[in-house]
Amino acid sequence: MASNSVLCLTRPLRSSFVNRWLKVLSSRRIATCLQYQQSQHRPLQRRLKSTTATSSSSSPSYSASPSSPSATANEATTHFGYETVAESLKESRVGAVFTSVASSYDTMNDLMSLGVHRLWKDHFVRSLNPGVKQFSQQNQPASKGWNILDVAGGTGDIAFRLLDHATLVNDDHATRVTVADINPDMLAAGRSRALSSSYHTAEQPPSTPTSSTPDPLPRLDFLEANAENLSTIPTASIDLYTVAFGIRNFTSKSAALREAYRVLKPGGVFACLEFSKVLSSSTSSEKGLLPFSMNDLPSKALDAIYKRWSFGAIPLIGQLVAGDRDSYQYLVESIDRFPSQAEFAAMIAEAGFMLPGGEGDEDGSHVNGGWEDLTRGIAAIHKGVKPVRGSKDE
Repeated sequence: MASNSVLCLTRPLRSSFVNRWLKVLSSRRIATCLQYQQSQHRPLQRRLKSTTATSSSSSPSYSASPSSPSATANEATTHFGYETVAESLKESRVGAVFTSVASSYDTMNDLMSLGVHRLWKDHFVRSLNPGVKQFSQQNQPASKGWNILDVAGGTGDIAFRLLDHATLVNDDHATRVTVADINPDMLAAGRSRALSSSYHTAEQPPSTPTSSTPDPLPRLDFLEANAENLSTIPTASIDLYTVAFGIRNFTSKSAALREAYRVLKPGGVFACLEFSKVLSSSTSSEKGLLPFSMNDLPSKALDAIYKRWSFGAIPLIGQLVAGDRDSYQYLVESIDRFPSQAEFAAMIAEAGFMLPGGEGDEDGSHVNGGWEDLTRGIAAIHKGVKPVRGSKDE
């Protein structure tokens, strides 16, 4: 019955439908379930399926249970879903999650979001407008294009969109994207997809003579790297840094933001697409991002429906499609634990970025603006610009 109700959301919402949902959501059973899942949820005994002998030797091992020690008395801790774990353990646990889901990641994204994640990602890339608009003028030197770093983008979903936009919209055949991900299995999925595209090899712009110019660099590259320590990326070398649905899994978001600031050129842009918090009212940015209007749903009803879908349906879909309920249980918990729009914008400002359209105190607290809400705040786009003058690198 729950699944039929969710499907009804794709039809125009009527007041009778909203009232019926409000009655259901006010029932004691669902309220008790939500309270248990959010505030009294005990740590899961996650038993990730074992990998092959080859992958197990190159990927982080994973074994967790509520009774296993998470941290010593003097060791810094962080959250892994609803669990509190040692910072030294989170990286390997997150790695094991994405090793488990890598082969079915894109399919699961479609099922979990009912395909809406594709609309969010398309809008995200359009808002960045990557690439340099080319002009057909003789004796005009060819543009070097943008140097883009897509972090936690192992499967290439954002990278391909960035390159397609630069090539097809701006006629830019020089913009390059490096996909950086800490997980080798996610990178393997991206490399596999790249083999069927033209971007994994060097592309020669049609108007550039091959006899008098050096061979161009490949436009798409993959790099195994930790977002919190991008030691192989030179300082002030990146025009655009993107991260989509990945930063919530980082052990230290502040460290990753500082690294993003370091590698960006002055004037470079940090852009993040991530799940966020449901708003009390809709905004104009939602137009065209869903096949139905959400204005008729009160915020509490929408938030309750969203959490029921997240905690009830998504782990079940993960079990049925990917054979892995526990990894997807972690993913929805990590979404629930991610900071609010204003809190994350304050973290971006604290790292030294200027927030487009953002206003806040000098210390970065109480930030108002600097992000764009999508679908009533279920997701949000955050941006920060590295100052041209007075940057921390100077």
